[in-house]
Amino acid sequence: MPPVKVLDLTLPSPEENLACDEAILEACEAGLREETLRFWEPKETFAVLGYSNKVEMELNKKVCEDDGVPILRRISGGGTVLQGRGCLNYALILEIKKHPELATVTGANRFIMDRNKEALALLLNKKITVEGHTDLAIDSLKFSGNSQRRKRRFLLFHGTFLLQFDLETIEKYLSMPSQAPSYRKNRAHSDFLTNLKVPPSSIKIALKKTWSAKKKSNVPPRSHIRRLVASTYSRIEWNHKF
Repeated sequence: MPPVKVLDLTLPSPEENLACDEAILEACEAGLREETLRFWEPKETFAVLGYSNKVEMELNKKVCEDDGVPILRRISGGGTVLQGRGCLNYALILEIKKHPELATVTGANRFIMDRNKEALALLLNKKITVEGHTDLAIDSLKFSGNSQRRKRRFLLFHGTFLLQFDLETIEKYLSMPSQAPSYRKNRAHSDFLTNLKVPPSSIKIALKKTWSAKKKSNVPPRSHIRRLVASTYSRIEWNHKF
């Protein structure tokens, strides 16, 4: 497959990091950037709703607000997640026509998840399974959730790896999800999730290899990211969907 550019960039705030993924997608769609694999590592605890999630159903809203945990929303689908130190995020922005498998949502899920599964299985020397379409798991314990956002020419496929995250905080801030894959079997967060307990660098190396990402990508214009933060990610109307 054609080489993908790599960008290892963590911005100061969660809002900026979410905006950066969208900025890269928009730049690719406009013909200003090439396919990109980005990594970032959150420095503070925050909750991220999927595009269609409802705050009241997915979160312990008052606890989040009392503890100063930001409640944000991403442009892709999927469920609500809690992020913070000990998580590694990645984002793949791929050109749809270059990969026939990306022509449909289902095909893109299968194509990308299968590649990531094989990369992690080789790294960990363990059997990895794809569960619920976009989860990665070991022995039915989830360690990665993923989602996508599609435009006409490019798509954004991004997700999180639990590496050394404090799983007890998830019980505190997140409700049981309104929609859950069958393999969850109504398990509580602490019984359903697991940390990989490997350094972020090892995950980065594995994904860069599987996506042939070698050359460094340029940083998106900060002005573009700031505009998205101001127009979307910092607005309560977006994050809470009033």
